[in-house]
Amino acid sequence: MTQVTEHGGGVWSLRVPIPDNPLGHTLVHVLDTDRGPVLVDTGWDDPDSWHELTGGLGALGLSVQEIHGVVITHHHPDHHGLSGRVREESGAWIAMHAADTAVVRRTREAEPGTWLDYMVHKLTAVGAPEDHVAPLRAARASGRMRTLPGLRSAVPDREIVPGELLDLAGRRLRAIWTPGHTPGHVCLHLEEEHPAGLPGHGRLFSGDHLLPGISPHIGLYEHPGDAHETDPLGDYLDSLERIGRLGVAEVLPAHQYAFADAAGRVEELLTHHEERLTGLLGLLSTPLTPWQLAERMEWNRPWAEIPHGSRNIAVSEAEAHVRRLVKLGRAEAVGNTDPVTYVAV
Repeated sequence: MTQVTEHGGGVWSLRVPIPDNPLGHTLVHVLDTDRGPVLVDTGWDDPDSWHELTGGLGALGLSVQEIHGVVITHHHPDHHGLSGRVREESGAWIAMHAADTAVVRRTREAEPGTWLDYMVHKLTAVGAPEDHVAPLRAARASGRMRTLPGLRSAVPDREIVPGELLDLAGRRLRAIWTPGHTPGHVCLHLEEEHPAGLPGHGRLFSGDHLLPGISPHIGLYEHPGDAHETDPLGDYLDSLERIGRLGVAEVLPAHQYAFADAAGRVEELLTHHEERLTGLLGLLSTPLTPWQLAERMEWNRPWAEIPHGSRNIAVSEAEAHVRRLVKLGRAEAVGNTDPVTYVAV
């Protein structure tokens, strides 16, 4: 049976598994409203995950057909994956920030070959060795396009507008735009007195933005043909400070467990990223490509043990950190190098 946790005040969380992922599960939150239950995130699109989601609702005396709406913190498949199936079963609306809805639309509309070409170009430009890029070239040449999560994600039919209350009868849930982990990530501030009387201003559904023991991945979210250069780490750090100022009584994240002292956790993450940027400056005492930088950074396991797909994520995170250093005037690109190299200044 799905593990169900009651948080009081008409809020519960359901543990919905993520297949073959060390995170283990997504915490899908159920929020009671005067028009029926609303889900905050839905979990991965997988038969076992669907079974656990519906089983958890059943433990609360609910059926999926009763779901009134789905609020998505961000477009990643462990959060948005089952939204379409929930909507098919219940007629529920799906709400998401416009920036992440744009990612969903792009992913659905793009030819897989376009993305493989883009990945090969991006990885080559940041210094990936040919043995890493070769499988992508081979997949492109053979026409064998791997099915990636998110290719068939549901297109939301409502827009979450930052700063505004969501249309939830009998509840005060305000959207806070917290870009960084994704361009359209939102946290959701339940502006109601804490049911256990904890001091602070309500509760926060934090998605992946603020987790008690994990620093979320911050990488690049550009797409083929996009000339705009983003600064996702800068966006994330600004968003963190904004959340820290809310003074919430409790955080209900999408992974791990609920916790208090959001401001303290925000300070820990700000310190972590400042220390990481400082460490990268030490590595950049000699010019390095983003790939070489990723090889030298500290991860949760040695570089040699990181699988192919995760290396793509790691180098994206390395590049996001380098962009932040460049924007701060602490590093710069070395002129006329191919692939591009960076050095501390």
